[in-house]
Amino acid sequence: MSTETPDHTLSTIEDMSAVTAEEWSRLGGAARRSRSPSGSSQTESSSSETESGIAYNPFVSHAFLSSLEDSGSVSAEVGWLPRHIVLRGPDGGLEGAMPAYIKSHSMGEYVFDHAWADAFERAGGRYYPKLQCSAPFTPATGPRLMVRQGPGSEARRRALAAGGRSLCTQLGLSSVHATFVPEAEIPAFEAEGYLHRTDQQFHFRNPGYDSYEDFLDTLASRKRKQLRKERKAALENGIEIEWLTGSDLTESVWDTFYEFYIDTGGRKWGRPYLTREFFSLIGERMAEDVLLVMARREGRFIAGAINFLGDDCIYGRHWGCVEDHPFLHFEVCYHQAIDFAIARGLARVEAGAQGEHKLARGYLPATTHSAHYIDHPGLRRAVADYLERERRDVEHIGQVLSEHGPFRKGGTEPDAGQD
Repeated sequence: MSTETPDHTLSTIEDMSAVTAEEWSRLGGAARRSRSPSGSSQTESSSSETESGIAYNPFVSHAFLSSLEDSGSVSAEVGWLPRHIVLRGPDGGLEGAMPAYIKSHSMGEYVFDHAWADAFERAGGRYYPKLQCSAPFTPATGPRLMVRQGPGSEARRRALAAGGRSLCTQLGLSSVHATFVPEAEIPAFEAEGYLHRTDQQFHFRNPGYDSYEDFLDTLASRKRKQLRKERKAALENGIEIEWLTGSDLTESVWDTFYEFYIDTGGRKWGRPYLTREFFSLIGERMAEDVLLVMARREGRFIAGAINFLGDDCIYGRHWGCVEDHPFLHFEVCYHQAIDFAIARGLARVEAGAQGEHKLARGYLPATTHSAHYIDHPGLRRAVADYLERERRDVEHIGQVLSEHGPFRKGGTEPDAGQD
């Protein structure tokens, strides 16, 4: 695809090596940050801060996306063919980008459209291939219409959204799906004919707690006692917790964690998505943005969870273990993430998809957003009708769940809200 106007050129690239990390980092949300010893985030340069203006999201960084490609975690062979849409200005400079993949299935996306595909194909249509705009295998909200900030930024967002639609038409694809989109990007997608979808996750909000005990003090008495008991039980049998990041992430550590990942992935998904090389590459390219929470017993690691660090958020991703212990999963994945967020002054913890069990542990409902362009008029009408009803249901369920949170009634609790 190549589209030219007096102001910009839209085209596609087949892999991240077609753009440099430096020019990619000028796009909103992709600027790599350096961290002070206390953990607070700082931009690498004042120009990066001026040009991006949006909190760093590790999943749209050049390091993360290129590591997926270079490790073979995404490729045509696994049904994720990179076709990133890029927007260049009159001088050839990179003005925007939309990470995108031609998909031959709907796995690894976490926003489910299997029913749409089944209905369309039973009616004689062809749903696959489709275009997926996302960070692969990652149910975390982050920029999808990535642009240089400043005058004309909204026009650049609309141009990228239109580019997705044009690529869909040119390649004869059924649809375009931009998932885990920031709410602020939805108007640009809707202006270009995309349908708005909502869903729900559970996020921990940190209004400025000084300690975990500070957080516990905001909970109802019964919930507070329950969490103290749970955390104590998780560390019985001589279990200790370690936080590993940066230079702590040795190849030996990655070997151990990959064993955890393969065990859990094999049981849950049938085929783990990420290759062993992927973990080595992120260890080389973005080690300061990675946190492993590891559980050790009798001198060896027995469980762990990988997290990624943004400017203001810790994102929980994969967990695995080689020994089963009561409540250890909750400790490693949820409680330790809260501890880390409080210690580093991060505003929230996003602990991944699903999980109403997170509610009792201080994670409140948060609305997530996606945008869908459906080429076939009949399928589009059916999906639009469904999404209108689904949005009402998501809003109602979120309100009900918020009322059953663990916080003291009448006390101060973090806003659940939308991201």
